[in-house]
Amino acid sequence: MHFLYGSKPKKQFQPTETKWFGGKWGGHVGIESDSNQIVNFLPRGKFHWVEKPGNKHSVFAIHSYENFYNILGTVEPAKNTIFYIPISRSQKQQFDSITASYLNHTPYDYALMGMRCGAAAYDILSQLGIVKGHSRRATFMKIFYPKKLRKRLFNKARINGWKFTQEKGSERRKWEMD
Repeated sequence: MHFLYGSKPKKQFQPTETKWFGGKWGGHVGIESDSNQIVNFLPRGKFHWVEKPGNKHSVFAIHSYENFYNILGTVEPAKNTIFYIPISRSQKQQFDSITASYLNHTPYDYALMGMRCGAAAYDILSQLGIVKGHSRRATFMKIFYPKKLRKRLFNKARINGWKFTQEKGSERRKWEMD
């Protein structure tokens, strides 16, 4: 599970550093189960403030490690956390099935008041039995941005002994904190 942290340029670097969608409340999350293939949920087309199930402007995509880590803009290095969540063979098969289905036909619209990357990742993890399942509305209300999911996974990592790694990120940016 890969988390990119939200950030904004430090004052002295504003002329050269790009602003990111969401700023410090932003970030991005994706799930990797096969080497160098990170599945993530993205907006596509016009941004929707409120979800429109009949007019989905979203897509599930697979990115390489390098492309995923440059998705918000090229910052070397990006502040990130990677969780290594052990899964069974049947969970892996279920993940592959969910991924194939979601890549073929996204199940929901990307919207500020709707599903976004954190909620979409939570949805997949809940189907695998890794986190508690909720209705779609409860999911996007509880996992409003990636940090909400990341905090839950830090707690589960401590309880279950999951390995995780972290990188601090570029000194040219103010990064969100855990």
